[in-house]
Amino acid sequence: MHPFLKEVAQDLVARFGDDLQHCAVVFNNNRPATYLRKYLADIIQKPFFSPAIYTIQEFFAGSLKERVADFYLQFFTLLKIYNQLLAKEGLPAMKSSQFFPLAKIMLSDFAQIDNDLVNADQLYKEMEDIAQINLEFDYLSKEQYDFLAQFWQSYSQGKHKKQQELFIKMWRRMPQLYHQFHEELRSQNYITNGQVYRHLANTDLANLDFIKNFNKGKIVFVGFNALTRAEAKVFTQLQEAGKALFYFDTDDYYVEDELQEAGLFLRKNLNQLGLKNVFEHHHNSFISEKHAVNVYKVQGQSAQAKILNQIITKNDNTEEIGTTAVILADESLLMPALQTINDDIEVNVTMGFALASSTVFGLADLWLTTQLELRDNEAISYQSLEAFVTHPLTGLSSKLKTNIQEALLKDNVISIDLPRLHKQGGILAQFYHKVSNPAELVNELLKVMRYLLSRLSTQKSLKKIDADLFVKTIEELTRLNDTLKGFLAQEEFRFVVQLIQKSLQGVSVPLSGDPLKGVQLMGLLESRNLNFDTVVFLGFNEGIIPKTSIGNSFIPDNIRRAYGLPVLENLDAISSYMAYRLLQRTKNINFVYNNLTDENNSGEVSRILRQLEYESSFEFNYKTLDLPVATEFKEPFAVDKTHPDVQRALQRYLTGERVLSPSALTMYIANPIDFFFRYIAEIKEPEEVTAVIEANQIGSILHKVMEYFYETEINKEVTADLIKIKRKQVQTLITKAFNFVMTNKEESTLEYSGMQKVILAIVEAYVDIILNRDETDVPFRIISLEEKISTELEFELNGKMERVKLFGFIDRVDEKNGVTRIIDYKTGSDKLTFSDIDKLFNTDGKHINKALIQTLIYTYAYERQSGKTGVEPNLFVVKTMADGNVYFRSRKSTLSESYLAETKPLFLAELQTKIAELFDLNVPFRASQQPDNYTYSIYKTLFNA
Repeated sequence: MHPFLKEVAQDLVARFGDDLQHCAVVFNNNRPATYLRKYLADIIQKPFFSPAIYTIQEFFAGSLKERVADFYLQFFTLLKIYNQLLAKEGLPAMKSSQFFPLAKIMLSDFAQIDNDLVNADQLYKEMEDIAQINLEFDYLSKEQYDFLAQFWQSYSQGKHKKQQELFIKMWRRMPQLYHQFHEELRSQNYITNGQVYRHLANTDLANLDFIKNFNKGKIVFVGFNALTRAEAKVFTQLQEAGKALFYFDTDDYYVEDELQEAGLFLRKNLNQLGLKNVFEHHHNSFISEKHAVNVYKVQGQSAQAKILNQIITKNDNTEEIGTTAVILADESLLMPALQTINDDIEVNVTMGFALASSTVFGLADLWLTTQLELRDNEAISYQSLEAFVTHPLTGLSSKLKTNIQEALLKDNVISIDLPRLHKQGGILAQFYHKVSNPAELVNELLKVMRYLLSRLSTQKSLKKIDADLFVKTIEELTRLNDTLKGFLAQEEFRFVVQLIQKSLQGVSVPLSGDPLKGVQLMGLLESRNLNFDTVVFLGFNEGIIPKTSIGNSFIPDNIRRAYGLPVLENLDAISSYMAYRLLQRTKNINFVYNNLTDENNSGEVSRILRQLEYESSFEFNYKTLDLPVATEFKEPFAVDKTHPDVQRALQRYLTGERVLSPSALTMYIANPIDFFFRYIAEIKEPEEVTAVIEANQIGSILHKVMEYFYETEINKEVTADLIKIKRKQVQTLITKAFNFVMTNKEESTLEYSGMQKVILAIVEAYVDIILNRDETDVPFRIISLEEKISTELEFELNGKMERVKLFGFIDRVDEKNGVTRIIDYKTGSDKLTFSDIDKLFNTDGKHINKALIQTLIYTYAYERQSGKTGVEPNLFVVKTMADGNVYFRSRKSTLSESYLAETKPLFLAELQTKIAELFDLNVPFRASQQPDNYTYSIYKTLFNA
């Protein structure tokens, strides 16, 4: 391969020799400059003065004394002028947030109008019907007239719709907006890039001091293709003045064939504009040289990067300029590509790493969203504080992080006020400083980022990429602060936050690497003028290359065509040229595309490849990347109890060191492996602060309310009148119970959210259901509330008697008509019906009734502890107890009196057998064969993967 830039370097040295220092070399972008200097050094092989090298924007901007205005200066200037025009029309001013999306389109249109030297007054002139087009546009060609007439036909028939009228009014004020906007910028010594182009195109360039700097040499334009009218006029004028040379990268294959869209702009430059190519004879590499083409069809977006290690080989020749390039037609594939390429392959990324994808941006964005929170309240949500505490770049010590998280969990604090944060001092006080004036937002964020950078640097805990991102963020915020400080005082707070976010999202940091060595990762635009022996195109899909949109514009397609502004076909020609010029000198070509069809991808390879298949003589080799998918036989998950650690854990129950609760036993019965994870391995669900009330918390609130309601009535007779009187306290008791369950404090200044108010109403409804039942059941006597029960249960294990301690809390024990009742409150979907007793304990069956098992265990333990007999189990299922049913029942009978007495020994025997199984080392912990028994298990992913 003989690279294009090497040919340019050889010709420049031969043509200018030592006078090369008096030349200016102009490229489309920065990337080729490094390569050109390398080639010049290799050819000259001695110290020399390099020519001045510019991008086209730098070269044009250097020709004027005005500074180029950045986007934000242009936006606020445009907003100011637009509102002045609205005021003249007696219309209300537009807010910045409303105008922002319009401004981006307007500024883009203005730039295109200037770049292509379009008369803005004519373009925006009022065109309401065909007659006015005839009158006002008689200078247009028939083709231009037809385009305009076609566009306006829909607007000229009948009465305009309101949105059409608004559109036309906006268009009418555009000429004034265009001129006054540019005049306002000039009054501040600023100019837009488009105006730079227009000005130079209408200037005698030979007399500009900047151009005169290169009188002893030439201005060399390298590798240009599609030119705006302004560029074309400047280039032509410089050529006519004998001041310019042009090096176009061409090939006969697409330049000489009028049907080849890749050569569209080169033919225009050479044949219509008359620009002279220094390389008069086009290359013929497309036909004369051999090109091996591999086409990889891949299933999935990120999977495209997986092919890279098959294609790229390590280059041990450190002297040679990198000969392999990965061209990201789809730039979202950068991170998958970086993660895929082997570590022993040197990689250089020219695209840079986006700040928006970094933790540094995450921290800046967190600060901005926190300011929005503080704007509305003098407090922040626990989610915001948790995000800050757990962020890797805060530099908080592990101890401080733990202390903060434990404090939040303990009180379930869902909102933290500023004074509490400021008491901590240091980084918390700095980060949570409230900004009231939107004009101070940029400066305050700048202070925070500098503080964090200094803090992390002192701790020596900052990675190089993060340090670079911090520095780049600070640079961008400094620039933004200088630009915006005069505009933000009266702006909406939220809009200023959004401006800062958008500005930071556009920042990127170059990743480390040598631009002349290793594998080059770049976008298609960055590949201009460069050549490689091996090229890999990633994301070579239709809709990605070429693109299917030229971007938003207020100028319709028909009018764009009439005035010669860029249209969609231009993108096809530009994309084709950039791909073809890379291919013409490349030996090994690889196209990778995503064959998977989804909402973002058609699954079709680019039309450019289809065209090459049809027309070129390239050798195509088609491959499909099949990622191996292996399936393994799923073995039943089980834990051997003979493991020493498991044995020790179980032994603690047999020695009385640990106790078994009814809920633990029902967990074992339903799904033994859950018991292992929870009580043997002691893997608990992580606690977290939450403003959302879980189902179990609703039950806890209800239990607490009922405890408060009857706590003064223990050992007293409860009557209907008593219940009616105490009902007046229910709402107060619910609030008290809610505060206790959510914050561990009965008194709270907590302001309830809409959902929390709904929960309070649900609890109140549940309390009413229970009290309605109690009113119909009076008189009865409350014996105890939330009574702690503790008793031992003996069972036989391998011929030896063992015992475990049962422990729990009974919601309520009362007495009616001489019968003691155990009452359990339930807010779930528990059932009162049950099948045979033995089926209650069948781990692999469908008839496990946890509520009955728990209540009967409470009954057994209470009888053992109190010495009473005939104690009845009752279940208050608030969702279904309105019908008065609170007794367990089977197909035989209600579980009371004689049937209850008959059932208790059977239940005890089955319970003893199941507990013996729990401690039998020969029976492993396993999952139930009935999936319904662990539907809501939090451990499902551990044993059912």
